[in-house]
Amino acid sequence: MKLVTIHADGGCAGNQSDQNFGGWGALLEYNDNVKTLYGGEINTTNNRMELTAVLEALRVLKSRDLSVEIYSDSAYLVNCFRERWYDKWRLNGWINSSRQPVENRDLWEALLPLVESFSKVEFLKIKGHLNLKKTTEVRQWKEKIERYNGRTYSEDTFKHLLEMNAKVDALANQGIDEMKLKNQPM
Repeated sequence: MKLVTIHADGGCAGNQSDQNFGGWGALLEYNDNVKTLYGGEINTTNNRMELTAVLEALRVLKSRDLSVEIYSDSAYLVNCFRERWYDKWRLNGWINSSRQPVENRDLWEALLPLVESFSKVEFLKIKGHLNLKKTTEVRQWKEKIERYNGRTYSEDTFKHLLEMNAKVDALANQGIDEMKLKNQPM
């Protein structure tokens, strides 16, 4: 089965304020091919941008007969899929464990059937904003990420994952910057 690796990130400048700017970025890898996606929104949240990055990345894949690995530094996103929070949300009428309406329901309702339409999708954690020059810190995080994801990475593979995460972070920031420019007062 063909493997596509997605690296996704979202961010928000002024998160939770009335006038904020959000951005998302995604890189899709298939063999030696890389597709770049990014965008932004106004008046949004960091979590919405994290979800949007994955949603938009999956939407561009034409085939569903794929194995997809999604790397994200968002615990909100990765934990939802790894711990299957959405099963209880659906069962409880989109009410969470705190008996509150699930936030970002519209995005979850778009994302879940899309994820389920692929042959295999795995959500994997990556550490964001890690300085590659701090080798001791990188080594410690590599071990933590390996334990969490249940797999072993070579030094080169882990470095590549961190570099891709830095690139999608930069794409999300580019989305934020473009939204700021579009929405400047005249």
